This record gives sequence, C-alpha cells and structure tokens, in this order.
Amino acid sequence: MNLAWLSVSALAAAIGVSCFTRLNAGLVSLAFAWIIGVYFGGMTVRQVAAGFPSELFLTMAGVTLLFTQAQVNGTLDRIAHRAVALCRGNRGVMPVMFFVLSAGLASAGPGNIATAALIAPMAMAVAARMGIPAFLMAIMVGNGANSGSLSPLAPTGVIVNGLMGKIGLEGRELSTWWTNLAAHAAVAFAGYLLLGGGKLLLRGGRAEETGVKAEPLETRHWITLAVIAALMAGVLALKVNVGMAAFAGAVILVLLRAADDAEAVRQMPWGTILMVCGVTVLISILEKTAGIDLLSGLMARLATPASAVPVVAAVTGLISAYSSTSGVVLPAFLPTVPGLVARMGGGDPLSIASAMNVGGHLVDVSPLSTIGALCLAGVPAGAESRALFHKLLAWGLSMTILGAGVCYLLFG
Repeated sequence: MNLAWLSVSALAAAIGVSCFTRLNAGLVSLAFAWIIGVYFGGMTVRQVAAGFPSELFLTMAGVTLLFTQAQVNGTLDRIAHRAVALCRGNRGVMPVMFFVLSAGLASAGPGNIATAALIAPMAMAVAARMGIPAFLMAIMVGNGANSGSLSPLAPTGVIVNGLMGKIGLEGRELSTWWTNLAAHAAVAFAGYLLLGGGKLLLRGGRAEETGVKAEPLETRHWITLAVIAALMAGVLALKVNVGMAAFAGAVILVLLRAADDAEAVRQMPWGTILMVCGVTVLISILEKTAGIDLLSGLMARLATPASAVPVVAAVTGLISAYSSTSGVVLPAFLPTVPGLVARMGGGDPLSIASAMNVGGHLVDVSPLSTIGALCLAGVPAGAESRALFHKLLAWGLSMTILGAGVCYLLFG
C-alpha cells in the first residue's frame, strides 16, 4: 500500500471512530499522523507537528473563552429569557422566536452547539407547557442554531473560513454565513408550515404562563454585551483578528469583574478543539503524501461538473449524520475541492465548497448529532421522547437527499 492510500485509509478510520465510538477523533488522527509521517513517510516529528493549526487553535480558544464567560455569568441566559417574554405567550409566534433567537445567538459567537445547549432545554419545556408539538419546536431550534454556525464569529465559521482560505476561497466569510442561514431558514420554515405552525399562528392561541421569568440585566451583563458588540464591530468593520480580539475582550471582562475566567476555562469545549486540531494535523499528512489528490479522484468518480453540488452535499450530509461536521467532515472534505474540480474538468469551487458546508449541517437535527440530542434531552420527563427520537432521526436522514436538493437550488 503506497503512502497516499495509507493516509486516506487512516482518515477513513478516524472518521469511523468518530461515527461509532466515544473516542475523540483528534487523538486518533494525531496518532495516525505520527505513525504514517515518521515511520512510513520518513518525516521528522517536527515536520509532522508543523501541521498543527496554531492560528486556528488560538482563534477557537479565544472565541470560545469569551462566549463561555458570557454563558457562565448568565448574560446569554437572561437575553434568552427576555426574548421569550416578548412573545406574550402566543403559541404560533413562539417557535419562530426560538428560531430567530437561536440564529442570532449562534451568529453572535457561541456557535451552534453552545446555543442549542442554552436554548433547547428552555424551548422544549415551553413547548410542552404551551401545547406546541415537540417535533416542531426541535426543528426550529435545531435549524436556528445551525443557521448561525458559519458566522465569522462562531467556532465552526472560524474553522470553515480558514479551510476555504487555504483552497483559494478567502474573503467569502459573509456570503458563506448568509447562504447557510438562508438554507436553514428555508428548511425550518417549510417544516414549520408542514408540522402545523401556520395553524397555530392563524388561531392566535395564547398561553400566558410559559414558566419563564425574565430577570433584569445587571451591570456585568451590560458590560459583557458591550464587549461582544465591540468584538463584532471590530471584526466586521475593522477586520481585526477575531481570536486575538476575543482574548482581549475576555481579559477586559475579568479585569472589570464581570466574568470568572477560571470557571470559563473549565467549561470550554476542549474536546472539540482537540478534535479539530488533531484531524487538521492528519489532513496535513494527506497533503504531503498525495492523499488529498487520491481522495479528490475518488470523489470525481461519483460526480460530474453538473452533478457535483448535490453529490458532495449528499456525501457530506450522510457522513455528518454520524460524525462531527466541524471537527471531522469539513476539515476532511473542503481541502479536496480544487483537486475535485480539476479532475472533473470543470465546476465552480465556491459552489462545491458551499454545498459541503450546507449539506453537512442540514442533517444535524438528527438525534445522532449533538444538536438533535440536546433537543431530545430537553423534553420534560413523562413526554413521549421515543416518538420524538424516531421523528428527528427520519428528519435528519431525509436531509441527506432533501439537503442535496436545497444545495442544488442554491448553488447548482
């Protein structure tokens, strides 16, 4: 077996580990990178370690630290509760509000998983109390959180924009964010109408008691919101480095005694950061051993320039249904785009990359993914969670096909 096949097989094994075990795929990837690079590729440990994405690590650490502080000090929670109170108990408006709230929070910086962890328990409890179908609420919350996942401030957006920059698609941060948001909004509101949201809205049904109390914002919360607003303005208007600016914002919160840095560091998603960095090191070995070219060739056998968009959306969606989209699937597939276009003899690299991004995320309302699992876990005790599990599973898996169709309409 030559080095290209060996490195691609190692990547496939790492993806398999992420799909079917609890072992962190980043750890497996680091081990494979060391073994293949040093003992089969004749590289030094320093050459293997050179594939570690130090800039990406700092960016992810800075962003997650700042928004974990905002979560620990209660800022995000109080914003969510105030948003619920604005609906005044209208059953038809409530799912729409949770979509908008999830999309806004995820886009502002926490990302899709942190937002779902914050919003899903409250949303599912409100749905049970107000007589809103749990499946409908889960679709709105899950797609809302995923719609903001590719914001240039969100962890997944940071990862994707870095990967796209490496393949010559830099400067597409805002278009990447908005196309992903548009795709999830289209799917979510189609589900809203299909699952009875329109009837709830037309009836104007109200249930004044939501069980959610909106606490007033305190000084520490206003300081946190000001720092986040300054970060967003700096990144979008002044093009400052989001990771370094986030670290600076985190320091300001600590100095002003608005946040606890020690608790925030403990609650940061270190497992996800390790997964992304470890898989990136293995991808660097694929680049050095021509494994990326081999993987591009394998994908080119499945697609033509005309069918590339729906094919790559379906492939990434199918794998993402069982694996981490941001930590495994996109770092593995986005680097193949230039080679795939070259081997097919045509195609738009941006459209293909966008299809991978959107197709990989549309399936993530499945209960096999973190987002869907958080929605399922938020169902109050005594509710019919098994039925919801099967509905979410069917919905998520159907997105491998329907998502391919959505991507074809958007990018094809």
